[in-house]
Parts: sequence; structure tokens; C-alpha cells
Amino acid sequence: MNEITDTLAVLAVDDEPPALDELAFLLRARPEVGHVHTAGEATTALRLLQGGGIDAVFLDISMPGLDGLELAGILRNFATPPDVVFVTAHDDRAVSAFDLGAVDYVLKPLREERLAEAVRRIAQRRAPATGTDTTPGDEVIPVELGGITTLVPRSSVRWVEADGDYARLHTDTASHLVRIPLSSLESRWADAGFLRVHRSYLVALPLVTGIRSVGSGLVVCMRPVGDEAPVELPVSRRHTRELKDRLIRGPMQSWTSR
Repeated sequence: MNEITDTLAVLAVDDEPPALDELAFLLRARPEVGHVHTAGEATTALRLLQGGGIDAVFLDISMPGLDGLELAGILRNFATPPDVVFVTAHDDRAVSAFDLGAVDYVLKPLREERLAEAVRRIAQRRAPATGTDTTPGDEVIPVELGGITTLVPRSSVRWVEADGDYARLHTDTASHLVRIPLSSLESRWADAGFLRVHRSYLVALPLVTGIRSVGSGLVVCMRPVGDEAPVELPVSRRHTRELKDRLIRGPMQSWTSR
């Protein structure tokens, strides 16, 4: 884990005073946080943010006037935008939140340990790289199941499968359903070596061992885990050329056809 050398300056935004007081209290209790600013609505928050010096915003969604999603959209245009964590009672806005580049999405009622995870993620993102076992810029996807949050690093994902408006992240040990469409992950993870090979599949190119013909189509072969059989995923015609070009250009493997 990266060593945290500097504390964070954060802004808590919520139009309900009790909720704002609780959020600010929990943030002040975190050792990673040095100073907590507060705002009771988004317009005041925007004025504070325009003054600079704030590392992260913990932001409610439903507020009068400018709502949290609209404020996050404005922050994306900042030269150096703060990290954004949504803290909300709405469990159906995660897709929009992650499309806006949110670092995390924390559901109310607040749980101290869940908020602590969000703070740690921001601190690690902003800590200087040390050459340890973390991957620089490695995005982490929070997965909620039965009240337990699991943080899934992007670097552990082998491929992603579309499931309606959701996506299923496949790792070496499990699969996780998240409320994020495949198209969003395709654009967000393109620079991290992920490529769309089919309308239903996004793959990590460094884990591709080759492609081969099956009937009139192609499949992409994923590196096996242990003694398990290799996973083969279909490749659509429209994605074939880009896949071959990327594999040929890349240093990780060649493609074969038989």
C-alpha cells in the first residue's frame, strides 16, 4: 500500500443539516483527513471549490437547485478537478455517477467502515507512487452484496461481460455484478489495456493468449487460471481487425488461427 504522506482537504456537501453534520463528523475522524469544509447546497460548494485547495468532495445527489450530479459535471471541467465521492440514499444513480468519473458511491445510511474505505481510496490515489505492489492509477470498483462491500481492482479483472444495464466483472477467483454498463467501462478502461471484442465482452489484452477460428467466426483465448481450461470468448466481425492490430502491436503475445 502506498504510504500516505499528506492529509486531505475535503468538502462535505448535503442540504440536510443532520446528514451533513454526521458526514463531517465521520470525515474528521479519519486520520487521512486534515481539514473538512462543509456546504449546505451545491452553489456554495462550487464557490468553495473555485478557490482551490480541496482534494475531494463527498457529495449528496438530491439537493434543491443545482444537484450533485450537475455539480460533478461542472467539476470535470476544472483544470485540476477534485475527486468526487457520492454519498446518497439513491441506489439507482450509480451509472450516472461513474460516468461522471466518481471515485466511489456510498449509500446512506452511512456506515463508518464504508466511508473509511472511500477515504482510503482517495488517499491512495493521491499518494506518491512508491514502486510497491499497487498499480499506479488502478481504478477500484466497489461491489455491494448483502451489506458487505468488496473493492475489486481493475487490474484483477480478466474480462467483463454485459448483463443488460449491468456488467459482470470476471476475476481469477469470482465474478461481480455491478450497476455500470459495458459501454462506460469500455471508454474508461481503454487506456488500461481493455478492448471491446464483442457487443457483450470487454477483455484485458495482456491476458489474451491468442485468437482462433471456430466455424465461421473467431474466439479470443484468455490465459487460463491454474489447471482450469482456457476461457474462449466470441469476437464479432466489426472488432476483429482492431483486435488483431492491437495484438500484433502489443508486446504480450501473438495471435494464432487454426
